[in-house]
Amino acid sequence: MNIEIIQSLYRTAKIKWSTHCLERMQERDISIDDIGDCIMSGEIIEDYPDDFPHPSCLIFGYTIRHKVLHTVVGSDGEVLHIITAYYPSTIKFMEDLKTRRNK
Repeated sequence: MNIEIIQSLYRTAKIKWSTHCLERMQERDISIDDIGDCIMSGEIIEDYPDDFPHPSCLIFGYTIRHKVLHTVVGSDGEVLHIITAYYPSTIKFMEDLKTRRNK
């Protein structure tokens, strides 16, 4: 996946929000603007090319409040599917919040 294509799809509002994502956002106090800030300031830290039904990736970015946010998105090249979002912790990620700890 390519961050520039993801950002372009987001910017042009070619977006589908999963029910799962909307539910998790509400539980985690994550706004639509937070997701947008993460995607537009973000970088891909994990790539999942074999995900079904579309390739997906994990984006590391920041909210306007300068909080680190992870957003998982997928795309068929025409629509951006927002799958989930969460605030990462050092339980699953190293101190940089980008590198996943070994299981």
